[in-house]
Amino acid sequence: MTAGSGESPGFLLWHATLRWQRGVAAALAPLGLTHVQFVLLASTWWLNTHGEQPSQQALARHAGTDVKMTSQVVRALEQKGLVVREVDPADTRARRLRTTDAGAGLAPRAVAAVERVDAEFFRPVPRGDAVALLGRLVRPED
Repeated sequence: MTAGSGESPGFLLWHATLRWQRGVAAALAPLGLTHVQFVLLASTWWLNTHGEQPSQQALARHAGTDVKMTSQVVRALEQKGLVVREVDPADTRARRLRTTDAGAGLAPRAVAAVERVDAEFFRPVPRGDAVALLGRLVRPED
């Protein structure tokens, strides 16, 4: 690492991401969720509240996660009683995901906890600026 690493956008992003992830992990630990469990639970809950019961593949696409890893994490969420996999009436090989009452109760609490971390973490940067910059980094073709 060169002496100018503090001026490297990638190096700074790496360290900022690590700091943000530590905050999220600390906020989610009392709720019994890992970060990826939170993302998949919250995504399932959000999709359910918008009239969708996603397949695991659709959930992975929505959350930006690997399909195989999504399957493993969904199984863990199912074992915790937060999500159920139901047979898709249109395709009996496929499963549709639905949050249980426990999952639907936990998801908004977890979202609120993560939003508090986000608010504190991004406090030094105007919200619109942070969203615009991160949006450009996520979707560089726009």
